[in-house]
Amino acid sequence: MLHYKSWGGYPSTPQTGVPLYWGQDLLVQLARYPESKVLPFGNGRSQGDVCLNGGGILVGTRSMDRFLHFDHLQGTIICESGVLLGELMEMTVPRGWFPIVTPGTRFITIGGAIANDVHGKNHHRAGSFGNQVLRLELLRSDGQRLICSPTENRSWFEATIGGLGLTGLILWAELRLRPIANPLIHQQVIRFSHLDDFFAISVDSDQDYEYTLAWVDGHATGANLGRGVLTRGNHAGFFTDSHRQVAQPALQPSFPVTLPFSLVNPWTVSLFNKFYYHKPIRKDGYSTIHYRPFFYPLDGILHWNRVYGRGGFLQYQCVVPTAHGRDAMKEILSRIAATRLGSLIAVLKIFGAVSSVGLLSFPRPGVTLAIDFPNPGPRTLELLSKLDGIVRQAGGAVYPAKDARMSPEAFHDYYPKTDRFREFIDPRFSSQFWRRIRGGNP
Repeated sequence: MLHYKSWGGYPSTPQTGVPLYWGQDLLVQLARYPESKVLPFGNGRSQGDVCLNGGGILVGTRSMDRFLHFDHLQGTIICESGVLLGELMEMTVPRGWFPIVTPGTRFITIGGAIANDVHGKNHHRAGSFGNQVLRLELLRSDGQRLICSPTENRSWFEATIGGLGLTGLILWAELRLRPIANPLIHQQVIRFSHLDDFFAISVDSDQDYEYTLAWVDGHATGANLGRGVLTRGNHAGFFTDSHRQVAQPALQPSFPVTLPFSLVNPWTVSLFNKFYYHKPIRKDGYSTIHYRPFFYPLDGILHWNRVYGRGGFLQYQCVVPTAHGRDAMKEILSRIAATRLGSLIAVLKIFGAVSSVGLLSFPRPGVTLAIDFPNPGPRTLELLSKLDGIVRQAGGAVYPAKDARMSPEAFHDYYPKTDRFREFIDPRFSSQFWRRIRGGNP
């Protein structure tokens, strides 16, 4: 048996887990535990309970890590679902290819990226991860194997992308890549003084830059509400002498232990936010850096989640439609700042109009905010319920991959295709998240 937990460490639930080395091993494990519900588990980077299955069995997929085919002329790759995104990039980047969509960590499995339909800094151009999947193979608990794509078993394809691991086990997937000249990003960093500035800069950024993302000060109030630092960038062109001087990422330090208390509190957050907002920026803001610190700044410290202590943390990510985005985000940020419960990590981004593939996909046109809250307790849960009210009134949604507390009623409002999705759930598959939003039903 293996020990599994979510990245956020909340909720803390005892888990029974077994590893899979080949996809067909799933049928063996199902026979060994005939009364148990199962759930695939990748690398445990989901922050809430979508990757947990208390009382059931987690089947670990990390050992399903083979590359099956790489077309370095056309830019497509086929790999098993347990391959990490970072492992895929080690294969493709030296050969001039890059994932079209990447989230904020490279330590997720390809299967997990599909099941949660992750998104990145370029949603306004490329959509979500599911938009880059050409086809996949799905293994059902009855032994049925389905090749799913936009043209073959399309309904299963749409249910599995963003399907939270509930439609069966993804054995492998074929992904579309984009060409690059080198591993560098030409970026610009811009400091903005309030939320209206963010929206003004974003219009220009989305037109001229493939990647955009903003950090916001969750403690700022009044005229400074929503102040932050926006980073935008494009893949660099062919090497120049200045490019050759860009340093490769150094060895990564690791946060050594999980402390009995959280280092993230109103005092440390306020101090960090002031430092980060006022940190020196070049006059024009331009620089050229390696892709890793651009896309994955948090990956620079291994086990960074331990800084939140044994109580763990909860991330809240929502999206609200463009028509209500400005007003809704002002209200959300005002409520967070008033409680001083926010964390060091608060990210603001504009989602574009590219339609998501999955029935339960989170990305949709609008404004999205992701923010961590340490040591979830009654005050935090009360705040998040109030934020839910704002999001629901605006016609938005909360991201299941980072949730551990939304209500069944809220989920149904956020994801109106839920009833259709239920038709595709494998009868042997379930999760803590799914039982919670189903009111305890499987």
